[in-house]
Amino acid sequence: MAWLGPLWHKPSILKGSGELSRAFRDGRRAAPTPKAGNEKMNLDFNTDIFTKEKIQIGDTVEYVVRGGRHLFPLLPQAFAGIKQIGVIGWSSQGPAQAQNLRDSLEGTDIRVKVGLRENSSSIPQAEAAGFTKANGTLGEMYEVIGESDLVLLLIADAAQAKLYKEIFAAIRPGATLGLSHGFLLGYLQSIGESFPANINVIAVCPKGMGPSVRRLYEQGKEVNGAGINSSFAIHQDVDGRATDIALGWSVALGSPWTFQTTMESEYKSDIFGERGILLGAVHGIVESLYRWFISHGQSHEEAFVNAVESVTGPISKKISKDGILSVYEALSESDQELFRQAYSAAYHPAYEILMEIYDEVASGNEIRSVIQANDRFNRYPMGTIDATEMWQTGIAVRAERDPENIPIHPVTAGVYVATMMAQVDLLKEKGHPYSEIANESIIEAVDSLN
Repeated sequence: MAWLGPLWHKPSILKGSGELSRAFRDGRRAAPTPKAGNEKMNLDFNTDIFTKEKIQIGDTVEYVVRGGRHLFPLLPQAFAGIKQIGVIGWSSQGPAQAQNLRDSLEGTDIRVKVGLRENSSSIPQAEAAGFTKANGTLGEMYEVIGESDLVLLLIADAAQAKLYKEIFAAIRPGATLGLSHGFLLGYLQSIGESFPANINVIAVCPKGMGPSVRRLYEQGKEVNGAGINSSFAIHQDVDGRATDIALGWSVALGSPWTFQTTMESEYKSDIFGERGILLGAVHGIVESLYRWFISHGQSHEEAFVNAVESVTGPISKKISKDGILSVYEALSESDQELFRQAYSAAYHPAYEILMEIYDEVASGNEIRSVIQANDRFNRYPMGTIDATEMWQTGIAVRAERDPENIPIHPVTAGVYVATMMAQVDLLKEKGHPYSEIANESIIEAVDSLN
């Protein structure tokens, strides 16, 4: 690895980003250093049911709603007029959201019903979670869509693109269509189509994978408000109730913080983030560092610990608990120098790659690519990454892992944090709100995915 000069961000900026991620945990104000010339997204909303709070983050003001189980008695009011919530799909978000909504609405007259394709392979799993045809909480997908007042469309992105015409035909006028990702909007825009004009269109987007949405909701039985943060967006409001429905949905999922965005901003930051530090970039980082450590004399097992285990263990835990700067502060003076060198080497190359990714998403190219890839999937199925040498090495390493004695490797930390900060800076430059930036670049990375 060729080191560059000491170009890394000042610790004050790293501290700001750590404060940013913590602002959504404890309500304190954060003041990260902004870039000049940013276009700010000015968002506000009104709610008759929940308490809206104003928070100052750096040079911006945002409005949020804090969640908690003490708010569950307000859900019937937020869902006034809704007799059935149809949860369509049983992949990542479907199981978590269906179960969380059912549990949160226990004792009310609102039914949560899962809709799946006839003969879906997921039917036994839904039944095991208590959704059955016998008790009226499981049905055929289009039938459930047609009979539901709130339809949560949680099927795969590619399936939404393929089936949207049938879905729009099935949903009844005046109903509310809920999405947990803005992908469908991006796809419709790319082909010159739009949502039906006679329905509400909202989004509530948990900032974590479905299993973590469920796991932390259950944890919240002991810790009020524990869960995964969610963003919400109102794309169409035909009856003036879309905002309270969206906020009720988020509170019912257990979101400790609900912050506002737009559906377009959400899909851009989400698709971009997944190809960045949340998924794609972190995989590239650990694979390249694994090989780099081996080329510098480490055993395969040592390289796996220093590249992979360091990120998924102590680095992620440190950022989650104490903020980004704490990773640097935990190092010795000599290791801090290695961190600075690694950070300086990685930041600008990472930023350049992330710029290209963002442009591909914003232009619609990435969405078209996803649809095209799905069309090839039956002939050329997607493989898994666990067949590479690194992951095969990891099987033995993880079998003997001692979680309390995994080191923070300064080179790994420097490269990882540099890429995370590059993503933060780029999203801010593109005008995304800090709440979205923190969740799509920091909180989701360390609290859900790693």
